[in-house]
Amino acid sequence: MRGWFKLHRELFETDIWHDVSTFRLFLYLISQATHQDGIKTKGITLQRGQYVRSYRKLAEDLSYKEGRGFKKYSLSTIKSCVNKLVKAERVNVKETEVGTLFTIINYSKYQDFEDAEKESPNTLNEEVRTFTERSPNEPRTKSEQEQECKNERMKENNIYTATELNYGDEYYLCFQSHMNAFQREEINSYLDDGLPDEVICAAFRKAAENGAKYPYAKSIINNWAKKGIKSLEDVEREQQSFMARKQQSKQTKRKGAVRTEMLPDWFDENEQKDKPKLKVVDDTDKKLSQFEQMMEQRKKMNAGG
Repeated sequence: MRGWFKLHRELFETDIWHDVSTFRLFLYLISQATHQDGIKTKGITLQRGQYVRSYRKLAEDLSYKEGRGFKKYSLSTIKSCVNKLVKAERVNVKETEVGTLFTIINYSKYQDFEDAEKESPNTLNEEVRTFTERSPNEPRTKSEQEQECKNERMKENNIYTATELNYGDEYYLCFQSHMNAFQREEINSYLDDGLPDEVICAAFRKAAENGAKYPYAKSIINNWAKKGIKSLEDVEREQQSFMARKQQSKQTKRKGAVRTEMLPDWFDENEQKDKPKLKVVDDTDKKLSQFEQMMEQRKKMNAGG
């Protein structure tokens, strides 16, 4: 997002000025919030003063330099800072399928544009209350009424609109339970990194086929993300490659397997006993006697001649 934004001096007189992490987060949300109504992003139409982002991405956005490297806030730190801003009635938050929707309360107070009178009702300098906190008899703006009707239709039909992702439905069908906020944040971080929801849904189905739950599906998603899988066609090729490697491994084990057993010590002893023993005869004296007789005969022959 380009351009400039205004900042009210009142911020420097508040408690968050002394809370570095919370102040940085609030300042970042103001700077990134839309400055006009009707901005569309990730299938959601934003009103002035709103911004959609996952907690994981906010941790990356707010990374800071320390020494020779960069450090990131933990997810728990980001959530704690968001809770402080909500408690201080500076932002409203709403979980969506594409991330957390942040609404800057009294946005015009911080920006003070000249055309503030044209501002969307949900950011005017009014009493800070969410839609659900108002009584049924209190008047609502047209945009609020439309939003409430839309929410009711979604509850009645138990479906997601065409502009929203359907991995929540797939999760419920596979695991028979709804995703919690932390799981949704994790999945949204994969979506932010470019992993399509159809691949995420495929991981859910694969985990369910193996009788496993979300942790197993997450390990599949991590593996596929590392391998650069971006479509169902990539998933199918990876599955075929995995089955081929598995089959090859089985064949190698069957071919190269040799059964070896340890033989007891008595086996060698018995084997030696069963072999016939050869009798060693020393005939040195006999040969010496024969040699002496032969030499005696030669002496007689020489004497007679």
